[in-house]
Amino acid sequence: MTETKDGVLCIDGVKVTDIVEKYGTPCYIMSENTVRENCRKYKNATQKHYGKNALPLYASKAFSCVEIYKTVSSEGFGADVVSGGELYTALKAGFDPKKIYFHGNAKTDDEIKYALESGVGRIVADNAEELCKIDRIAKSLNVTAEISLRIKPGVEAHTHNFVKTGQIDSKFGFALENGEAFTAAKTVSEMKNVRLAGVHCHIGSQIFDSDPFVLAAKRMLGFIAKIKNELSVEIKELNLGGGFGIRYVEGDNPIPYDDYMKTIAQTVKSESEALGIAVPFILVEPGRSIVAEAGITAYKVIAVKTIENIRTYVSVDGGMTDNPRYALYGSKYEACIANKADLPRDFKATVAGRCCESGDLIGENMMIQRPEAGDILTVFSTGAYNYSMASNYNRVPRPPVIMISNGEPRVIVKRETYEDIVKNDII
Repeated sequence: MTETKDGVLCIDGVKVTDIVEKYGTPCYIMSENTVRENCRKYKNATQKHYGKNALPLYASKAFSCVEIYKTVSSEGFGADVVSGGELYTALKAGFDPKKIYFHGNAKTDDEIKYALESGVGRIVADNAEELCKIDRIAKSLNVTAEISLRIKPGVEAHTHNFVKTGQIDSKFGFALENGEAFTAAKTVSEMKNVRLAGVHCHIGSQIFDSDPFVLAAKRMLGFIAKIKNELSVEIKELNLGGGFGIRYVEGDNPIPYDDYMKTIAQTVKSESEALGIAVPFILVEPGRSIVAEAGITAYKVIAVKTIENIRTYVSVDGGMTDNPRYALYGSKYEACIANKADLPRDFKATVAGRCCESGDLIGENMMIQRPEAGDILTVFSTGAYNYSMASNYNRVPRPPVIMISNGEPRVIVKRETYEDIVKNDII
């Protein structure tokens, strides 16, 4: 995806310096070819190991805009949405509502009504109050709500505490350990306007080990068997979530997609046979691993400030407004000076953002080429959770998203203007 040509960093053959000359900085730059290649790897892996008995869903909270929904839909994906806004965007892109799964731990009445009226494939129910709410709203619309239950399988992934979701102490879902998951299944079985179609789990994000996924699959299949044996309800769908790790920095060692699918599929098939249940329709939810490495962010270096015997700050024209992940999680990235890409990265720097916050950093102890004001600093693997988490803090306009398609750049999200910043203010 990226290479060096004439001493300049290129993405899909296009020089980053040419892109920023035309579109300005900061800007997000995405490779459509890489997004499509990643989609096809998942699609091929699921077909290889499950046949037609599986569907990958794009976890669109990673990066949500009309164009990305069009892209993943054309690659045969479904979509995982977590808000009315994401649902609206997917529908605006022409996404098949039956292939949309609506998640979230605190859905509003309006969002549930919108989902049911739109005909989404599944609502993934998170808690007891929500079950009652779905039943009530479905009754008022004279429809049957097709749902999955979000389950905490009691599996802890080895990742940051803020992105662990499978253990009992999590805001998401029903726990297996204390019996609330089974109670929820029993409650649904007695409802007249809700049908239990599947169960769902998600154990965390940026996971590099298949063992937690295998353990989660075993526990979820055991739960499906328990529901069948004790409630006479056959669960036909098992959503194993996402969380597949990607490479941000040297030392990150993600497992190939096909290896994940092969290992988990073997477990699903053997465990289903042992439990005497039919192999369920399998859903997975890659998000980060579809778009993260497809994206880079380009900034202009504004100033270089060296504090002798302490550190060197390299200030850029973006920061936590376009990438809050270092401030939130201490997430690590690699970077380079795009216009000096053929030179060694032997200069240690703290890359600082423009916001009026001491914690507004892109990263510390980052190795880059020796910087000067006016250089173009590029950060890698920013396609996920950068644009989607961007804000207008300090009233900074959000950058545009430039998609490279077959060697040609095009705008898929416009740069915000100052007028956009005040458009909802009462003047």
